[in-house]
Parts: sequence; C-alpha cells; structure tokens
Amino acid sequence: MKLKKIIALAAILITSSLLLGAFFVHEHNEPKEKLIVNSTYEILKSFHYSPQQLDDSFSARVFDLYIKSLDYNKMYFTKDQIDVLTSYKTQIDDQIRTNSLDFFNLSIEIIEGQVKKISELYPLFLQQPFDYSAKEDININSDKRDYCQNQKDLEEYWRKYIKYQVLTEIISLENDQKKKAEKSDSVIVKTFEQLEDSARQVILKRYDTRFKRIAKVSRNDRFSYYVNAIAGSFDPHTNYFPPTEKEDFDISMSGKLEGIGATLSEKDGYIKVVEIVPGSPSWKQGELKAEDIILKVGQGDNEPVEIIDMRLDEAVRLIRGPKGTKVVLTVKKIDGSVVKIPIIRDIIVLEEKYAKSTIITTNDKKAYKIGYIYLPQFYTDMNDPRGRKCSIDIKNEVTKLKEAKVDGIIIDLRNNGGGSLNDVVEIGGLFIDKGPIVQVKSMNEAAKQYNDHDGGIITYDGPLAIMVNTFSASASEILAAAMQDYKRAIIIGTESTYGKGTVQRIVDIDRLVSHEYHSYKPLGAIKVTIQKFYRINGGTTQFQGVKPDIILPDLYDKIDIGEKELDYPLPWSEIKSVPYTIWKSAPNIKDLAKKSASRIQKDSSFIMIKEASKWLADTKDQESIPLEISKFREKDEKDLALSKKYKDAGKHSVPFEIINWTTPSKENATLDSVANKRIEDWNKSIKEDVTLYESYQILSDYIRSIQK
Repeated sequence: MKLKKIIALAAILITSSLLLGAFFVHEHNEPKEKLIVNSTYEILKSFHYSPQQLDDSFSARVFDLYIKSLDYNKMYFTKDQIDVLTSYKTQIDDQIRTNSLDFFNLSIEIIEGQVKKISELYPLFLQQPFDYSAKEDININSDKRDYCQNQKDLEEYWRKYIKYQVLTEIISLENDQKKKAEKSDSVIVKTFEQLEDSARQVILKRYDTRFKRIAKVSRNDRFSYYVNAIAGSFDPHTNYFPPTEKEDFDISMSGKLEGIGATLSEKDGYIKVVEIVPGSPSWKQGELKAEDIILKVGQGDNEPVEIIDMRLDEAVRLIRGPKGTKVVLTVKKIDGSVVKIPIIRDIIVLEEKYAKSTIITTNDKKAYKIGYIYLPQFYTDMNDPRGRKCSIDIKNEVTKLKEAKVDGIIIDLRNNGGGSLNDVVEIGGLFIDKGPIVQVKSMNEAAKQYNDHDGGIITYDGPLAIMVNTFSASASEILAAAMQDYKRAIIIGTESTYGKGTVQRIVDIDRLVSHEYHSYKPLGAIKVTIQKFYRINGGTTQFQGVKPDIILPDLYDKIDIGEKELDYPLPWSEIKSVPYTIWKSAPNIKDLAKKSASRIQKDSSFIMIKEASKWLADTKDQESIPLEISKFREKDEKDLALSKKYKDAGKHSVPFEIINWTTPSKENATLDSVANKRIEDWNKSIKEDVTLYESYQILSDYIRSIQK
C-alpha cells in the first residue's frame, strides 16, 4: 500500500474511531488525552510494519511496559497494589475502544500516594546512625526480585536501601580521605562518626532534591509514559513524543547532547549513554562509554546534581554548555564501579566521524601489508548533494590502499550504529562484480532489492575482512551480511551484532486528525517502524543480527546487550532469497577459525578478556549486597581491585608497524597540533588493539592460503 493511501486511511480511521466516544470537559483535559490515545493506536495500526490487534495480548504488553515505566526499580508499588492494578491487565484494549482512562487514572492515584508516603519516610531513616554491625543484606537488582508484599515490607526495604546509600557514601568519603592523606601530611583526618554524619547529610540532601524533582512529575509526563507503553508494545523503536518546545522536541528525538558529544537515552529512570560521537569532547576524553549510566552532573567544581528520575531534556540542559566550560559526570560503569569523568565542552570535531585509513604490518620479513579502514558511521549530507558521503570517502581510501599495493584490507565497523542506506549499498558495490546488497520490505508489499549501481566495476578484488561487535547495527549489519553471503569477506567479531534491522519514520499526529479537533493541537508525534531489512539470502538482520564467521572473545560477551534484550522486539523472519554469485576465491572459514582459536587459547590478552567478561557478568547479576560495614568494605575493596585489574583488558601492546598517509611531524607545516594529536592517538589505539591484531593475523592466514 502506497504511503499517501496509508495516510488517507489513517486520517479516516482516526476521525471515525474518535467520533464513537463522547468527550466531556475535565480538569485534566481528558478529551485531549483520549484523542491522543486513539490517534496513536490508529496510526500504529495503519503504519506499523507489524500492526497489533486490539486484544487481551496487546493489553497485557501495554500493562507491563507502563507499570515498569512508573516503578522501574520496584520501589513504590507493593504486591497488593500491583494485584489491584492487574485487574485491568486485559482491559486496556477495551478502555481504548470505549475512550476510558480509568486504569490510567487509578495508576496515577496509587503511584502519587506512594511517592508521598516515601517522601515523608526517608528523612526519618536519616535522623540518626544506622546499626552498621547488623548482619543483613539487600537485593538491589530489580530483575531478580519481586515487589514488596505490603506497605510494611516496602518501608523496611527503603530503610535498607537508604542504609546502602549511606554506606556507599561513607566508603567514598573514606577513600577520598585516604588519597588526600597520601598526598599531604596536613590533612585533618576525620573520625568514622564524622564521616558517617557527613554521609547521612549528603544522602538527605540528595533525596530532598530527588523527591522535589519527582514532585514536579506532572500528569502529562505520566500520560506520555502511558502512550509510550502503547507505542512500545508494537516494538522498542516505536515511540510517542509529546508536544513540547521545539528545542526539547528535537532533543527527545535525537537524544544528542551538543556540549559533550554523546547520544543518550532515558530508560527506567536512568540516563544511559547509547553512543559516543566520534571526534567529540567525550570521544577525546576517552572514559565515557556506551552503556554507562550517568548518575550526577556537576558544573565545574560545584556540587553535582543527581539526575536519577530526571527527564532527558532536563538532563540535557545540565550537560550542555558553552565551549571551554567543564562538566563533571558521575557515571556508573557496566562493572558497577562509580567514577567521576571531567569533560571540557567543545564544538564537535566533525573530521573524526569520517572514514580514514592507514597501513599496518609487523617487523617480520614475511609480514603482509594490510590496509586498515576505520568507518565510525555511515554518514551522508542530506541537505547538500555535494556534501561529504561515506561511500565516496571509502572508495577514495580503498583506491589509495590499492595503489599502495596492500596485500589485503580490513574494514572496521565496530561500534558503528549505522546511517545512510544508499551509501552502504554503494560501499558494498566496491567489492563485488554486480548484484544485490540488501532487501527492504514494507508492510503488505513485495521486498525491494537495492543493487550495486556500477555493476561490473570492482574497485578492489583482493582479500577482505570486516570487523564488527555487539554495537555494530543497522547499516553496519547490512554490509557485513552482504559480504558474508557473497563469501566476499571474512566477518570477524563478537558472538553477534546488535540486531536492529528496522526502519523508522516520524509521523505528526496533528496532520492526521480531523479539523474539528483543531483546538486540541498540538498532539505530538510518533516514530513508527515501517520497514524491515532482509539479507540477500532471505534472512533478516533483525533480532539475531549477524553472526561473524570467526568469533573473538569480547568484554561484553556475557552481558545481555542488543535488540533481543529489548521489550517486544520484532522477530527474526525470512523471505525469498535473491540471485547472487558467490565470490570466486571464497575463504576456508573452518581452517581460518581453527588457526585463530589456537592462537587465542594461548594469548594472555584474550585470556584476560575472557576473565573480565565473566567478572562483568557476575557483577551485573549479583543479587545480595551485605549491609554489615566490615563485609561492605571487604566487597568494595575486592570490586575496586578487580575493576583496576580489568580496566585495560583488550588493550595490550601489539607488534604493529604503522604506515600513515600523513605522519605527525614538527616539520610538517600542513598539519596543526590538533591533527597531529589526532594521528598520534589513533596510532596509539591501533598498537594496543589486540582484536585488530588477531584480525590482521586471520587475514594474513587467508592471504597465505590463496598464494599457495
């Protein structure tokens, strides 16, 4: 069905469905809320790649998502209250049909009542010291525990949780005091009682701020959670954006923080780092990573502000700032450690998001010269047809490497979250004679092939490898999948790539509702999944991602990351394959993998990576934390020691010799100090990259096999 027909149908459906309900004036503007709920569902039913029926199964999905958004850590609702709300679990579909908000109104009444009770409770716990010798523990992993049975149990849990927070602060103050004492003899050493009192005051202030912020959460905010639960029940990339100021609306959709160069998302009350923008201040500083959770934001040396439970747009305002100013992020790493990361705000250096290449080899006389191309994202300038495109840049880099007579090429797509579809098709075409690269399917339409446009022209026909990891997504998966299907390249990486094989489009609700509802505008917008990517062999990259030909150990091997870990992702599926011709000298993957495994088994760097991966998983999944101070200290010391031990896992000196196109030099007048530093940093990272070194050896094995 063509887009214009879908829009017309959606408009008709929205108008007709809404006329069924009678709207009455309400102090909370329930007519507008009902209009948004109905409009959202009708748009999703008409546009979404996999429309959901309005039934009990749909209702249960919405219920689970919405309850999680209200109380993600199971800190407010009791089991008794959840049981009351569960009576609506299979009725949300009926409520949408009848324009009822009874479930939503009841949920607001209960959650706001609970927030009020806890806001009056926590100051009482902090009035005097806890019993730190008591043999008790706490489970803070919400995935591993149920709701508290009743209000009494919930209040006891909060007592333990506040105690846990105070203990964490005491240890932090003790560690800071030790560091200062080591640097200076004039430091006044505080007693445990003084540190404990300070810790309670810090936590009290923190929770005062937190609950003031929670008190500002409006009905409109919670309504957005409700509508997002409806949208999210279709798939995790379908979202509702409420009407806001233009700047805030753009931030909500992009999640991009201009001041430090990080793409963020808000989930379950936490601000999580999704991606670091290449060339940005965060990228240069080097400590902020994807999957990090930002707990606090400090301006320069001022007292930091906690951003747990803060809206994304509010967090953005704290993190953004003028060039040259310092922001200090208190971050919880994936291993559970909490660190402070100072970042100097700056304008993002766009040069670092572009493709670049070098030649890597070793001092062995028989070593091969391998071209190495790093592509951080599939960029294109949508507004300027003469603007920079990654497909042109990659072609130029490949041409340079070919002219340098390299023996093979490695393309690094690790941490590349995707981008331009047309460019990935163009890049795929550089390495094959002719044929399809990907299939794209819309709802109720035949799949469309995207083919190599310059059929018969091969820019490079030599040995090729592509590196991927868990964070390689979308366009990265398309290129890796196509080259794997053609057996054109050796795909090297983690157990699988991310698994995002879908396309989204923004739909403005205002454009689709009948003119008679003009007074209710603005109504917001919906980002809806409209298409799915399929490999040329017929399988989708969605959900499962791309499984590399040769799998290397990775820090995140045992951590649940990727599309399959999100709520209600679209499933893997299969359509008809399309004709394509296998590459003339396909690599013997079985033999190459066997040789790689033999090296890895004896490699101390990869042994360390495996150990670190297991430690990360164990730390993330831990359930019980002791609240007896001696055991708490013991655990903290152990975690700190292991964190230091595994901090640089995967970064060890490797015997690379690098041949740069432009070598840093004081005499080179064409390069400024920033460019020199950029090249030096890149060279350093290459010489510490054990995964790249193993990829180099794998490709070298392949080259030897075809030269025999």
